[in-house]
Amino acid sequence: MESLLISACLLGVRCKYDGGSNALPEETLAALRARFRLIPVCPETAGGLPVPREPSERRGNGVYSRGGADVTDAFLRGAQIALRLARENGCRAALMKERSPSCGAGRIYDGSFSGTLVPGSGTAAEKLLAAGIPVFGESEIDRLLSMEQA
Repeated sequence: MESLLISACLLGVRCKYDGGSNALPEETLAALRARFRLIPVCPETAGGLPVPREPSERRGNGVYSRGGADVTDAFLRGAQIALRLARENGCRAALMKERSPSCGAGRIYDGSFSGTLVPGSGTAAEKLLAAGIPVFGESEIDRLLSMEQA
């Protein structure tokens, strides 16, 4: 069975900045489990950030909390761990939380904490994409499930 790196919050793990999760519906999780061996990761907690924590957003090459703390190093550590997990488990793709400063691919918040989206990717998504691992967001699950198997 093919392995899929997946944001832990999408599996219901309460690792989101506010202590919550972004759990996908059970039927969606069942479809994913039928097709893939799921490899969970939360790059933010893997990088050493606590739960709960202040929300963070990317600004340029850095990541900053709402209070202004530079949390870039923790995000970069977590991104490296996510990439290592993907490689160790032979993941050909990743399903990551959209708009996240670590997991979002293609569109993320602009760093102003105003809800404004801009083109870009989170630190982990960026590292996965650079390594040739496609990153899907939760709105692309149908496309992910129809992806040709190896």
